[in-house]
Amino acid sequence: MRISPDSIIIWQTESIKLNATILFTWLVMILLVFGSRLVTRKLHTGEQLPRWQNLLESIVVLINGQIRDVTRQPPNRFLPFLGTLFLFIGVSNLLSVVPGFQPPTGSLSTTTGLAICVFIAVPAYGIADNGILGYLKNYIRPTPLMLPFNITGEISRTLALAVRLFGNVMSGTMIVAILLAISPLIFPVVMNLLGLLTGMVQAYIFVILAAVYIGAGLEVQVKGHKSKEE
Repeated sequence: MRISPDSIIIWQTESIKLNATILFTWLVMILLVFGSRLVTRKLHTGEQLPRWQNLLESIVVLINGQIRDVTRQPPNRFLPFLGTLFLFIGVSNLLSVVPGFQPPTGSLSTTTGLAICVFIAVPAYGIADNGILGYLKNYIRPTPLMLPFNITGEISRTLALAVRLFGNVMSGTMIVAILLAISPLIFPVVMNLLGLLTGMVQAYIFVILAAVYIGAGLEVQVKGHKSKEE
């Protein structure tokens, strides 16, 4: 039983190795690009909207509402980043029910990469609002003694994001494989249906946590700016 798609080698030479994680990551990206193109090439503004446009708008409205509730700011600036995370993780997990497909989110390297994107986005939004010096001052608030603790907190929550998503996807894949060996007709079907639900839940949780971290960083910026003015 393979724990991670990293161990599945599709093709290799002396210097190049292509594993299932890379292959299926690119497959998901290609599906998202072409799917977005197909859905958005003929957008309608009338009362009768195509089903795919209805689905896309529903997803956008849902993500916008969640971002607004979490960050308490207009969601448009965060939607491209957080929406992309949600679609990539969600589609990767949904495709896990396709025979032979190995979800790239079941690889620690993929989830770590996604977590690093969040790790970079948090200061990027903060620096965009208050400049690099204004953002760096947050690491020494309320006292310079908090510098190592604030840095440790940034790193630990990045690791938590990566390990949480990887662990949940990996455990679901392993459970399906075990049940398939025990009872190949009944349990795998039920677990795959349950996997569809949990896969979307994991995508939702990852994006919400990313929004929480971004919103918390921006909230610190606002508080620090107000206290300076007072």
